[in-house]
Amino acid sequence: MDANLLYWKNHGESVFSRLKIWVNLLDPSFLLTSNAEIQETCTQLRNAEKFNQKDEHAWNISLSSIHADSGSVLPLVFRSPAFLPFTAPLVVASFLPHKNIKPTLFWQFLLQSYTAGFNYANRNCSSEKGQTPSPKQLLLIAGTVSYATCAGALPQIIVNRLAIRSLFIQNFFRFFATIPLSAALAFFNVFTVRGEECQNGIQVFDSNGNSVGLSKAAAEKAVMETALSRAVLFGTTAAVPNLLVSVLQRTRIFQKNALLVAPIRHISVAFVLGLMIPLSFSLYPQLGMIRKENVDEDLQAKVAEEQLFYHRGL
Repeated sequence: MDANLLYWKNHGESVFSRLKIWVNLLDPSFLLTSNAEIQETCTQLRNAEKFNQKDEHAWNISLSSIHADSGSVLPLVFRSPAFLPFTAPLVVASFLPHKNIKPTLFWQFLLQSYTAGFNYANRNCSSEKGQTPSPKQLLLIAGTVSYATCAGALPQIIVNRLAIRSLFIQNFFRFFATIPLSAALAFFNVFTVRGEECQNGIQVFDSNGNSVGLSKAAAEKAVMETALSRAVLFGTTAAVPNLLVSVLQRTRIFQKNALLVAPIRHISVAFVLGLMIPLSFSLYPQLGMIRKENVDEDLQAKVAEEQLFYHRGL
């Protein structure tokens, strides 16, 4: 078992402890760490006999920059500290009430492309032999981005194609219909991009960190947990600002100053997204557990322990 997974096993048992860790890991300053520093830090951690507080900064660098399965350095733009700086402007722009379909498709394409890349880079790759994605995986990613882009722009397409003039119906499609749609597309993006894990299985470990084989059941559980956490992230980010603005619009100050609505909406989207990222990442443990009777039948005969562990991915 990788050192990063051992860290999560020892320090990420509760939601609160995981939240505390993720708040530290999402610091954008970690993006300034060079690859040479990252590799040197990982070497020092592997040689260390046990964790101590002096190593906390080193652990943060390792956890935020190294893939737990392959041990390789993650691409800069797909590391966890880069998630908020990259997604915030894309999410705000994709929630804008565009007048035409083309800008909607453009921002949806950028958002879905980035999230698909992030999901793929942070997947569980313990069953993969090569470092390069297969043609099937590339086709799956391209299909996911294309479908999600069109589906994400669907409310704007409906408003434009049907030439809807009613302000109430326009607001319903542009703001309130995006809440379940954002959650569903975030779930879909993770579930399809990481679909090969469910077909090939992922490594499961015993309590000593020894690999006992590949499990498709553990893969399904890992992908489902990650997809649900991402649905919570984007669904909440879409819901809270819209509900907040709908309440504020009834107040006297906003009725007199309608121009305040747009900046309040954009600021609240970025603010809620920033709050929800560490919380959504903390909903499920990075080192998940699955009971022996729930894993594949061929593995049940090989292990004596009642609980096995797996890397969930991000």
